Amino acid sequence: MHRGKGMTFVGDSRIKKYEKAKLNRDYSEFPGKTESFWPDFLLKEWMTGAVFLIAFLCLTVAHPAPLERVADPSDTGYTPLPDWYFLFLYQILKYTYASGPFNTFGAIVLPGIAFAALLLAPWLDTSRHRLWYKRPVASGMMLLTVAILFYTTWESSHYHDWEKQEAQGKITFSNLDKKDPVYTDIIKSNCTSCHGGELTGGAGPNLVEANLQPAAVEAFVTNGAGKMPSFKDTLSKDQIKQVAEYVAKLELTDENGKPLKK
Repeated sequence: MHRGKGMTFVGDSRIKKYEKAKLNRDYSEFPGKTESFWPDFLLKEWMTGAVFLIAFLCLTVAHPAPLERVADPSDTGYTPLPDWYFLFLYQILKYTYASGPFNTFGAIVLPGIAFAALLLAPWLDTSRHRLWYKRPVASGMMLLTVAILFYTTWESSHYHDWEKQEAQGKITFSNLDKKDPVYTDIIKSNCTSCHGGELTGGAGPNLVEANLQPAAVEAFVTNGAGKMPSFKDTLSKDQIKQVAEYVAKLELTDENGKPLKK
């Protein structure tokens, strides 16, 4: 008999009774402080998820993803740029000790050391204190990581030529015919490495928007100009003339292929 707790019955005197609190107490013992999982709790979760989903869908409709033109492996002048959360690594690869002959160190070894430090963090800092200033190892690693990420991300975004980046990835439409024999047999193997597969520019200028005359194109291809080499020893006069006529006909169009007004 226990006072205030009623009477406890034991069916077999050989069974040992343990005096300890119940681990899983029924929620009915706490009226007003709990709720049933179905339907109360799940209904609130679904309502919250629906609000966030609708908000996210509205955001994607109002601000579509910024798409660039189709990837062109022949465009050697294109400078790829990672998303903002990888800008720090993009910036690190620009430094002397992480680029050129040290590219393997910057791209693999250095990030590997950083991730290994995160994996080993529980063993590197075994302190049981919860205050950050009483855990110097973990706090120091965190502050150093945040400082490096912040500085390299800021430096990469601050000194990057964003106008050039936007221009080189801009989606343009033209009357370029990639099935034309002039393109497949001559231009693709001689011009696209500098001017891009769409001839909209890369290391070389944009040929679609240049509005060149056949005679001018023929002179450029024959004699070269600036960094552009001469092709008079590579292409025949007839081939150069075909390229000139092909390039001179290039013009910008809309999505439906109609020429844009100049």
